Amino acid sequence: MHSFFEEKNELFTRTKTKRVIMNTLSYKTVSANKATVTKEWLLVDADGQTLGRLASKVAKLIRGKHKPNFTPHVDCGDNVVVINAEKITLSGKKWTDKTYIRHTGYPGGQRSLTATEMFEKNPARLLEKAVKGMLPKNKLGSALFRNLYVYAGSEHKQEAQTPKVMNLNDLK
Repeated sequence: MHSFFEEKNELFTRTKTKRVIMNTLSYKTVSANKATVTKEWLLVDADGQTLGRLASKVAKLIRGKHKPNFTPHVDCGDNVVVINAEKITLSGKKWTDKTYIRHTGYPGGQRSLTATEMFEKNPARLLEKAVKGMLPKNKLGSALFRNLYVYAGSEHKQEAQTPKVMNLNDLK
């Protein structure tokens, strides 16, 4: 009987020392804030990319989910410049079947456009709407959306920021 209590006491002291060792190590979660976030300028070429797949990768870049210090309630993403939005593709019959619905605010004021009609008016708007739908629907999402710059052609106005060319195939 005495040996049983000794063994039990010995096990307790072993686990107790392990707990002490674990508590001395610092495994603290680092939470980013506005001051500690490093924002970069990225350039993405949309030439030949599928709309939804491109938009989800761009949304990840804007949100900052590719960074190790991602914090959900902080704008820790990068500024993204997308060029060649006029060269995106849609699969299947989405050019004619996909509709974008809006409302004027008046009774009977529901209006709709197909993807083709919207693309003819403004090719950049297709990508903007796709990315905006993948961002949070709150003030943070609005702030994140302001970090997106989409241009139909290959020229853009953010040359002074010297954006780093990003290959989206390298992202997960």
